[in-house]
Amino acid sequence: MGLFGRSTKMITADQALPGRSTPIPVPAAHYVNGHPLKPPFPEGMQTAVFAMGCFWGAEELYWQIPGVYTTAVGYTGGFTQNPTYEETCTGRTGHAEAVLVVFDPAEVTYQRLLATFWESHDPTQGMRQGNDIGTQYRSAIYWTSEEQREQAEESKKVYGEVLAARGFDPITTEIAPLGPFYYAEEYHQQYLAKVPNGYRCHATTGIPYPAEG
Repeated sequence: MGLFGRSTKMITADQALPGRSTPIPVPAAHYVNGHPLKPPFPEGMQTAVFAMGCFWGAEELYWQIPGVYTTAVGYTGGFTQNPTYEETCTGRTGHAEAVLVVFDPAEVTYQRLLATFWESHDPTQGMRQGNDIGTQYRSAIYWTSEEQREQAEESKKVYGEVLAARGFDPITTEIAPLGPFYYAEEYHQQYLAKVPNGYRCHATTGIPYPAEG
């Protein structure tokens, strides 16, 4: 994954590749649990989106959490419409590799999803995760409600204090409203279920997120 994206400077909209009006086709069903990848989702489900480096490993973490209905990988946070993976890797789409998490709040809290996010990558690395270098690997939380925004910002403050006490640099995680989420190509969806020995980024701080209560 890290051989492609190298640009660590975020582009502006006028520098972005044009993309295309036709969405990238994706499977109807999740490779692991058979649930749909695209809406409509069952009533009561909520959506969360996280960017934390290579999206293969990020998605694998989330589909295993009880209460998560479905997951998908894609591109968001940038400018190019319906980008390809190759285009995203150039750094000229502005997008981050991200995982879409559809969850049942009666079974799993957004706070639990945030804890997984913070613990599963190093949010102090800026435009990279380990050897994966480029704006597509930046750390970001894209919120879908005001409640999510508040919880995300509070969790960033809490975890930032924990990391600072251990000598880490400040958190660079972007927290922003979710814009268009463009689904990635079929072979990227649930990639590590299809290729169990595939690449996983192991850049983490090793510091647990503080337990609630």
